Amino acid sequence: MKTIMLKWRGWRESKYLPLAIILLTSVCMFLLIIGNVKENKYDIKPFQLAPDTIRSVKTMEDPLKTEEEREKAELEVLPVYQFQEETSDNQAAIMESIFDSVIEVKKSPPTEADQEGMNEQLGKLKKEMNVLSDNASYVPLSDEMLNVLLKQTSPSLKVTKEKLSVLVEEALNEPIRSENITSEREQIAQQVRRTFNYSDDYMNVLLFIARGTIVATEVINEEQTQLRIEQAKASVDPTRILQGQILVQKGEIIDREVYRQLELLGMLTNKASKASYKPYIGVGLFVILTMWVLFGQTIHRREKTINNAKNLIVVAFSLIVSVLMMKVLQSVANNFDVIIAFLFPTAIVSMLVYLLVNERAAFITSFVVSAYAGIIFQEGYTNVFQMEISLYILFGGIAGIFAMQRMYNNSQILRSSLIVASVNTLFIVFYILMTKTTYEFTDILFYIGAAVLSGILSGALTIGILPFFESVFGILSTMRLIELSNPNHPLLKKILTETPGTYHHSLMVANLAEAACEVIGANGLLARVGCYYHDVGKTNRPGFFIENQMNGYNPHDSLPPEASRDIIIAHAEDGAKILQKHKLPKEIVDVAAQHHGTSFLKFFYYKAKETNESISEESFRYPGPKPQTKEIAIISVADSVEAAVRSMKEPNAEKIQKLIQSIIKDKILDGQFDECDLSLREIKKMEESFCSTMNGTFHSRIEYPK
Repeated sequence: MKTIMLKWRGWRESKYLPLAIILLTSVCMFLLIIGNVKENKYDIKPFQLAPDTIRSVKTMEDPLKTEEEREKAELEVLPVYQFQEETSDNQAAIMESIFDSVIEVKKSPPTEADQEGMNEQLGKLKKEMNVLSDNASYVPLSDEMLNVLLKQTSPSLKVTKEKLSVLVEEALNEPIRSENITSEREQIAQQVRRTFNYSDDYMNVLLFIARGTIVATEVINEEQTQLRIEQAKASVDPTRILQGQILVQKGEIIDREVYRQLELLGMLTNKASKASYKPYIGVGLFVILTMWVLFGQTIHRREKTINNAKNLIVVAFSLIVSVLMMKVLQSVANNFDVIIAFLFPTAIVSMLVYLLVNERAAFITSFVVSAYAGIIFQEGYTNVFQMEISLYILFGGIAGIFAMQRMYNNSQILRSSLIVASVNTLFIVFYILMTKTTYEFTDILFYIGAAVLSGILSGALTIGILPFFESVFGILSTMRLIELSNPNHPLLKKILTETPGTYHHSLMVANLAEAACEVIGANGLLARVGCYYHDVGKTNRPGFFIENQMNGYNPHDSLPPEASRDIIIAHAEDGAKILQKHKLPKEIVDVAAQHHGTSFLKFFYYKAKETNESISEESFRYPGPKPQTKEIAIISVADSVEAAVRSMKEPNAEKIQKLIQSIIKDKILDGQFDECDLSLREIKKMEESFCSTMNGTFHSRIEYPK
């Protein structure tokens, strides 16, 4: 056990202790909240019944559905048609070329008038037709049709060409699409029948030529059509599976589509899908951010390691306890139709940190706790934070800090909890009015009752946990100091009854020290309470101290200086023992033991030197240690200043200032401030505060007439 205690004492002064506390707290917070952000996974198979109502844990694009929607959009795009004006001229020209070829062949009569001559002309005409066949719109004519044309007279062919050309051009000057060609060909066939009155053979050839000449004049513009398709596809928004979207209700069959969505979202354990590390990285960053805000603002570089460590332990323990309470509430939240997170004691952390550390740390811790609450109480498929719970805890925590600013004992902590309950209730009313949900009367009663209970629990748990910190970690709370300042405390009664002069001296020193501490930012309340008890050791031999001597009798006049020295020096050590016996906090014990540091008893030293020239100066010094904190250093100066000024004859502002400067200078030259972190600037402020306070005490008075 002794080995463990020695190791702990060594660790307490280690500069790495705050870092170790921060790292340990970070690991605890990471492990506590990672379960609230991990993705839900299910061990299920297609066509089995859903064990629960499964919601999507994240928003994600469904590529298959997106592609289906884009294909639909493509099918709905109408083709872009382009009218070709030159088609009518081209087709008319081709048709006219047929008749021109026939007329040209007929100009050269055959060498023979029989069938051989006809075959000769047909051969020539077919050669002409072969030239025209290179055109894609050429109308192929059979030998029989060509013979029919050759039998017609040239004038008849010319008239037919001209009239038929007009009919073709008129028909092709109108937009014709490929799907309408059949009807357009029938229309021109009817026009041909109405226009010409030839033999059936000739009419059939003309109808064939007229129908074949009709082609589409409006064709699809592939480039423009493809551009429209691409635009239509691009205009289709990706189909997303939304966070919180119900994929399947409890008891429903998991079909192939639902199973595909679960697989896509990575919510299946029986698939070899890569685990997402994003939640772990996100939580890690959140913890780092909150630890930086929380502990970075709690640690003071100029404070001793042990003091910083105590502050960190308070903040860390309060945070971990509050998060554990949130986890308990969150674990049973699904069993209720109401939001039971409103039962959480909103101000417990802010009250504890305010009492045990300081107001600044309490505010910062309140913000951090509310942030953790937003993550823990979120439902897993909504936003990252449950904002209403986060704000509820934040407002309750801040209310607790303001309520604690004028609290002076434990009973008043409960009164402050009523203020917290009132603020909680106001927030609940705001929440009920702002939400669109319709609440039953019983639900409203629950929420208001939860708000009141939350405030009361904040005060009750603070009172219950406070002694734990004070005893286990040796932390001196503001409330404990206030209790120790009560004049009814047995030791203060002892000082008052046995050493009334010392009691009055202690009150004066307390006023001086508290004012100076507040000026430089030190703990004024600790200084005041420490002053009340700093001379409790004088109760062992009250008559040997000048402020308690009556009738002008001084026992030191009949004692050797060595004996007087031992009695005076002993009061610091005796006081520390008395305070330890009564189990007062270490900070108060240190004030009694260190308030004289290693000061030099000049009066008795020079008195002893009158009889013994070789006497050592060190033997007339207090054993120390020197003041280790700002508060004790200020108390040591205040103790000397009060005694010196009180002994002055006809004190005035100038004399008081010179005396105070002289005392402080002696302390500095004697090295009494070497082991505390008082700066020269703070010493100057301390001097000004002492002058102001003492001038107010020893101000000049009006001389009343007799």
